[in-house]
Amino acid sequence: MSAYDIERLSRLIGMLPPAPEAWVRAAQELPGARRELETIVERAEADAAFRAALVADLESALRAEGVEPTRPLLDELRRRVAE
Repeated sequence: MSAYDIERLSRLIGMLPPAPEAWVRAAQELPGARRELETIVERAEADAAFRAALVADLESALRAEGVEPTRPLLDELRRRVAE
């Protein structure tokens, strides 16, 4: 990419409107959500009783742990616990 292309691209990006606040918030929360997901999966792999509770009633098991069961979290945990 030439210097001209980089400068032009920079100028075009600068003309874009700011990202919606909800997108910014979601991007900030993503690393913590990934860590939380990994912690839950690791615990389910190490603790048969916790895994059974997740399989039996995922939403209740998460709430009991103080975790809000959002749709993306539920979908990903169902996929990963079923593996």
